[in-house]
Amino acid sequence: MKYLIAGGGTGGHIYPALAIAWEIKNRDPNAEILYVGTEKGLESELVPREGFTFKTIRVMGFPRKIGLNSLKATKELFLGLMDANKIIKEFMPDVVVGTGGYVCGPVVYMAAKKRIPTLIHEQNVFPGITNKILAKYVNKILVTFEESKKYFKYPEKVIVTGNPIRDNILKVDKKKAYIELNINPDIPFILSFGGSGGQKKLNDAMFHVIKKNTSNYNIQILHITGKRFYHDFINRVKKDNLNIGNNIRIMPYFYEMPKGLNIADLVITSAGAITLAEISAIGIASILIPKGYTAENHQEYNARAFEREKASHVILEKDLTGENLNVAIEDLIKDKKRLKEMANRSRSLGKIDATKKIVDIIEGLIG
Repeated sequence: MKYLIAGGGTGGHIYPALAIAWEIKNRDPNAEILYVGTEKGLESELVPREGFTFKTIRVMGFPRKIGLNSLKATKELFLGLMDANKIIKEFMPDVVVGTGGYVCGPVVYMAAKKRIPTLIHEQNVFPGITNKILAKYVNKILVTFEESKKYFKYPEKVIVTGNPIRDNILKVDKKKAYIELNINPDIPFILSFGGSGGQKKLNDAMFHVIKKNTSNYNIQILHITGKRFYHDFINRVKKDNLNIGNNIRIMPYFYEMPKGLNIADLVITSAGAITLAEISAIGIASILIPKGYTAENHQEYNARAFEREKASHVILEKDLTGENLNVAIEDLIKDKKRLKEMANRSRSLGKIDATKKIVDIIEGLIG
């Protein structure tokens, strides 16, 4: 069988696509998988590294305000449709899967017009504009959140599957993780990070939290700044002459995230769909600070879904201060009963079989 997968721009679109690709490959080692993305997107780095065949099309996102870039985007869209048509004609896929990002538009649309079975997956509560447009043409619409159904005009096509997550997140030996990360299992461990690229507002607030807790050995904090913010953060630490003990660690990036998540008592993070899928699969209490500049403000929609289920405490970026974040941390750490209840609520939202369910649906479409 031949599978064409398209998705790009951010890790939130790419990692689910890769999880689906690997599940297909695990089931059928002879499956031919082609991943289509853009030349400048993050997918051009990540996908070839995973060993999948990768091809690109010309396409760009439409600007929110009409102007010169709108004409350029329109031209690129027509070029992208031509590129997609050529790729589909040459590869002749049995099914086409789109996981979001504007690269999906031309690919999934052209496949649907050729009557090739198609489906899209939406990671966020509030759908992206590309998926909302494609919903009319595809056979199936797969969503992460139950709430997403109301945003699509074709509810009969919508299936709630959850968000595909990396397999290793569920295979961590916690006892070994405590030792390897040098974390004391008897002291609350707080893991904070603003997504893979970091989050400036969170960094500013966490600087205050760290400053307040340099001598508080009743908590352990690991804060990940993001590579682009790390030097500025450390310079602030030096400027304020903070004497940070071994209860606090500051890192630019964290390669052992599956281990860190599995032993964290509390996670402080933005509200990206991948992160939420992972913390709910494990079952972790969280303070969510949705990034205020994401498309369609989708992170706040994601965060509110967790807040309504009492799995998370939400602070919007516009309301975030170091002081109110520190108070929220203290309140949760002191209230072990609430912390445990939040973790249980989080786990109830998790869908650890999402990838398998999605590939079952894909196989069903092929017949």
